[in-house]
Amino acid sequence: MKVVSVNVGKPRTIAWQGRKVRTGIFKVPVEGKVEVGALHLEGDGQADLRVHGGVDKAVYAYPMEHYPTWSAELGRALPYGQFGENLTLSGLTEDEARIGDRYRIGSALLEISQPRVPCFKLGIRMEDDTFPQRFLESLRSGFYLRVAVAGTLEADDEVELEFRDAGSLTVSAIQRLTFDGADADAGTLDQAARLESLPEGWRRRFRQRLAEISGKARW
Repeated sequence: MKVVSVNVGKPRTIAWQGRKVRTGIFKVPVEGKVEVGALHLEGDGQADLRVHGGVDKAVYAYPMEHYPTWSAELGRALPYGQFGENLTLSGLTEDEARIGDRYRIGSALLEISQPRVPCFKLGIRMEDDTFPQRFLESLRSGFYLRVAVAGTLEADDEVELEFRDAGSLTVSAIQRLTFDGADADAGTLDQAARLESLPEGWRRRFRQRLAEISGKARW
């Protein structure tokens, strides 16, 4: 596993469908060592801090393995950073990555916190208002990381697993529980609701669904 590309970008204001929108989704690859702080990479930023950024979404990673699939589906080449990711990674997809995993990248230690839920600004980046829903339904979302230990990283750094909770769930499992519409069993919902590394908002939703299932079961 390694870092293929490090991508950053400051928020900018653009014209979109007759209105002005401020967004930080335009990321471009950078060379050399980049500082990793508690809330973002050096040279990076988020526009709307109500829904982007923060401790639980300090760094966004996207698997390189999805790029050929998207390029084939969209009929065009896509540069790294296209999906707004800070880190384009190889060898670590949603099927392998688990909530709470801690990875050493350069001198920084990063912890997987949650899948990505795209907003309309991904549609701006892709010049297609329908793309966020397509992206969500693909279950090729990538994942957010919080910064456990600040440091520096750069392209070609190895991505080394330092900690994994054997009782955790993969990012894909969380996605399926949340987005693919399948009936979830109570055991998996309970497991997800107890993941301390998963942000409280996600855990609350799983507790609510578990309560709904339990209520139906009584009748």
